[in-house]
Amino acid sequence: MSGAEPFLPGFTSQDIELPGARIHVAAGGSGPPLLLLHGHPQTHVTWHKIAPTLQQHFTVVAPDLRGYGDSSKPEGGEGHANYSKRAMAADQVAVMRRLGFDRFALVGHDRGARVAHRLTLDHPAAVERVALFDIAPTATMYARTNQDFATRYFWWFFLIQPAPLPERLIAADPEFFLRTHIDGQNKTPGATSEAVFQEYLRCYSDPACRHAICEDYRAAATIDLEHDAADADHRVEAPLLALWGAKGTVGALYDVLQTWREKASDVRGKALDCGHTLQEEAPDAVLAELLPFLTAAT
Repeated sequence: MSGAEPFLPGFTSQDIELPGARIHVAAGGSGPPLLLLHGHPQTHVTWHKIAPTLQQHFTVVAPDLRGYGDSSKPEGGEGHANYSKRAMAADQVAVMRRLGFDRFALVGHDRGARVAHRLTLDHPAAVERVALFDIAPTATMYARTNQDFATRYFWWFFLIQPAPLPERLIAADPEFFLRTHIDGQNKTPGATSEAVFQEYLRCYSDPACRHAICEDYRAAATIDLEHDAADADHRVEAPLLALWGAKGTVGALYDVLQTWREKASDVRGKALDCGHTLQEEAPDAVLAELLPFLTAAT
């Protein structure tokens, strides 16, 4: 699949074949390279409100993570290894190299931010600076789980159940599950337009996509924690900007900056007046924080 991007004017798309997956990539703009990694249950379309401004300053690369959107959906493999954040991060480094970029700035939201965290650890020379939207580190969140977190983020514990239990239950009414999920996390009514929701639903309606999403979460609860434990003494050295929603779960339950100062050497950030999906709920506020960070002298 290639051509113009209906939700990202000025962007063009292509599919990049890699050893482990085919990655659908939208790119636009000119200037220094900037990689944007979406979360669940979104696709690269989630960047549509901030991409027009970012492409005035950067060559913006916005892929669909493996398993999501129009990227391929490989089987999970032994121990869910094919959806480890290590595998997903390796995809993105390979994509950027294929496009001619060995070093780049990196922005991730939700699952994409977890991929970005792993990418900074596994490929530190590739990352100039990194911004993470509305997450605390995966290992931290699991280690500090309590009833409040388990209630608010129930899908962390539902989607990791052995196949095909969550897949079959979601299949009964994918639109209801998806709409409930997005509406529950967004705290800004109308932030996800119906047209954008329908695009997310197009992808979520694919059983292979739903299975891949479950594998992503299963990996996060198993092999990703093993990788994190092995790297417990390693720190992110690239400058790190953490932004989160003041009305969301992460900000309510964690000292977000402190959780990242436990993992990185140079951390700054703040809460924005929104829920979980910052780039859709508060695009102007995101740009006001993100642009100075991305254009600062290293």
